[in-house]
Amino acid sequence: MSDSAETADTGPADKPASQYRPLFAVAAVLLGPFIVSFHSRFFAIGLADIKGALSLSFDEGAWLSTAGTASQIMIAPAVAWLASTVGIRRLFVAPTLLYTIVSLAIPFVRSYDVLLALHIVHGLCLGVFVPATMMVILRSLPPRWWLPAMALYAFRLAFTANAGISLVDVYVQALGWQWVYWGDALLAPLMALCACLGARSEPINYDLLRRADWGGMLLFGAGLTLLFAGLDQGNRLGWLSSGTVLALLCGGAALIAAFLVNEAVVPEPWAQASVIFSRNIGLMLLAALCFIVTSLSNVALIPNFLTTVRQLRSEQIGPLLLNYVALPLVLLVPIAVVLLRRIDARFVLVLGLSAFAAAGLLGTKLTSDWDPAAFVPVALFQSAGYGLTFLAIMVYAFANADPARATAFSAYIQVLRLGGAEIGVALITTWLRVREQTYSNLLGQHVVAGDAGVTQALSRITAPFLSHGSDIATARGLSTLAALVRREANVLAYIDGFWLTFWAALLGLMLVALMTSPPEGPFTPQTRHAPERVR
Repeated sequence: MSDSAETADTGPADKPASQYRPLFAVAAVLLGPFIVSFHSRFFAIGLADIKGALSLSFDEGAWLSTAGTASQIMIAPAVAWLASTVGIRRLFVAPTLLYTIVSLAIPFVRSYDVLLALHIVHGLCLGVFVPATMMVILRSLPPRWWLPAMALYAFRLAFTANAGISLVDVYVQALGWQWVYWGDALLAPLMALCACLGARSEPINYDLLRRADWGGMLLFGAGLTLLFAGLDQGNRLGWLSSGTVLALLCGGAALIAAFLVNEAVVPEPWAQASVIFSRNIGLMLLAALCFIVTSLSNVALIPNFLTTVRQLRSEQIGPLLLNYVALPLVLLVPIAVVLLRRIDARFVLVLGLSAFAAAGLLGTKLTSDWDPAAFVPVALFQSAGYGLTFLAIMVYAFANADPARATAFSAYIQVLRLGGAEIGVALITTWLRVREQTYSNLLGQHVVAGDAGVTQALSRITAPFLSHGSDIATARGLSTLAALVRREANVLAYIDGFWLTFWAALLGLMLVALMTSPPEGPFTPQTRHAPERVR
């Protein structure tokens, strides 16, 4: 434990190493990302049950989801600055206890306005849990433990996304929909306890508070919130044909423009955009965006195809994602740690993005007959992609980051984490919708009344219904034929979706080829330090 103490920041309020336990602080901030990821996945999958239980309309449920996530991006970019100002203990304990109370209360609320307000508060608390994680790891652990701790952080992303489908069935069917919220209420106090035991009691830095760029933080957070809401609602409301979406996107863009002006003129800017303009950092952010898009072949394309085309329920899809994506990560993430200790992170990135490219290419062979078993090779490649890519991106990012501008860097990383994911989801959702409409039109042009092939197909389809009368048989035959056309249009759209993720992976590989070697530091592969160690 003394090693941890030596690497921690020192200050007038620091305690001797025997009086605080950095590992508990690390446990607290690692619990946070797991809570955030599991809740996000549980809520997305269980939203239909929540809407039914609370008698919410489709629109009300959609806005509830937007409010819960948009509020996260409101606070997330400023969390690293807040942690430096008020300390980890203050930053974590109060929001964690508030989050517990709100999680317990939500299932009892029936007023939609109150429900919306509670979800905003819920999202604000969730927005605190993730961003300070890396800062606490780097401050509380000796360098040799940074990579394993970051691996745990990276592991939770893919594991929760793929294990969540199976676990939410246990919550909803065996325990009740309320446990989508109450399950978090059991873990959050544990996180608060770990923060109390592990984080030092630091004095509030009033000097930082006095010099704070409040205008920049408010403009940036509010602008990102509006942009996120516009992206989240865009596909549902028809993008720029909707006044609501247009107002959200234009308002968000105006606030971001005002933020950039503010950062250029204030004496002590909070998050100057120049932090992302270095070659390696800029390329890394673009490659991370490609990773987000190509990883949607897992979290969006496979489960949505099996639900839309094969009409399977989540409990029938869950075992595929749990057994062939989530569980292999237990082996793959340690392999990634070993590789990153020995070879450049760029080579690990190449391996991970290549695995995603292979998964996308396999997915382009899709047919309407594919069941969960047919997706096993795709899922295994996706698991390899997750296990290697995300951790390599994190290592390369921190290897190139300027410690003197860590607060600004953390702010833009949070934008990528939440905003990039929303851009990817909006892109893939709109792509599938537009391609399905296109293929429905193209296929429909070949289904012409009186055509010999169409007449023959209708005869085969209506034959089983003739015992109910010719009129009923004809109606059912036509509806069945229309459903077949719609099914095949969906299959073709999902094939195009897999092509999109394949090209995103290739673009990511091209970006990696343009990256240069990071400077020497704690994340440099051990083989490059071998002579120093021998000496």
